[in-house]
Amino acid sequence: MALTFERLLPMTGWVEKLDAAARSSGSLVCIGLDPDPRRMAVSDVAEFNRAIIDATSDLVCAYKPQLAFYEALGLDGLRALEKTISHIKNIAPDAVLIGDCKRGDIGSTASAYAKAMFDVWDFDTVTLHPYLGVESVEPFTERADRGAIIVCRTSNPGAAELQDLKLVGDGVEGTLYEHTARLASKWNTGGNVGIVVGATYPAELATLRGQHPDMPILIPGVGAQGGDVEAATRAGVNSDGRGVMISSSRGIIFASEEAGTYAGSARSAAETLRDEINEALEGQN
Repeated sequence: MALTFERLLPMTGWVEKLDAAARSSGSLVCIGLDPDPRRMAVSDVAEFNRAIIDATSDLVCAYKPQLAFYEALGLDGLRALEKTISHIKNIAPDAVLIGDCKRGDIGSTASAYAKAMFDVWDFDTVTLHPYLGVESVEPFTERADRGAIIVCRTSNPGAAELQDLKLVGDGVEGTLYEHTARLASKWNTGGNVGIVVGATYPAELATLRGQHPDMPILIPGVGAQGGDVEAATRAGVNSDGRGVMISSSRGIIFASEEAGTYAGSARSAAETLRDEINEALEGQN
């Protein structure tokens, strides 16, 4: 199942935008823009991100700024985020823009978060924790042109403490992460909900893809976290060989920490990841 290259078509929401971007770019790569001043080759966050975006815009289907890294820098960080989003919209308008904010709160607060993420920051979709149930998700999914990606089976070692819990009773069986994915599917009435499943758990990823063949999946955990690209790709893609965003942050943006080479090295790392994914798809033919 190799990616095909086609002209972008009109779209209505972020899921359609993702599919069109994957086909147009021939890539399932998502780059996480997680600036760390201790590792950046230049001191200005907006300049750093701009160089990464310029070097990789033809190699990706999505960009994913993690808001914590910008909030940690105070107002300067938020200004850098604003400039970063503006640059992505100008240079890579077809790429899905994911706000990695992992919000989750009661309805009124969730509505305020949704307004911030969509009307202020202009993200296409955002990551959410679903622990408060449907009322914490609905404000993000009620708009057809936006949506949510529900944290389900994460890539970190401590994920099993909660996510692997076995559920029995009230008509619910299986693990908590499986139930979370079922809820995400139930909430997906507008076709604008996805799930987060880490590359470090390919067996669980394959299980969830089998249970939810059409839901888009954000797959972090390759690169610095050590997830296997081939296994994650084969486990995660839908029947069309798409439907996933395989995300790498540190492995791409810090491929070099030298001012003269970091952008070029980021491009090389993104290109390598794209090619590894596509080789895995070719192997499924």
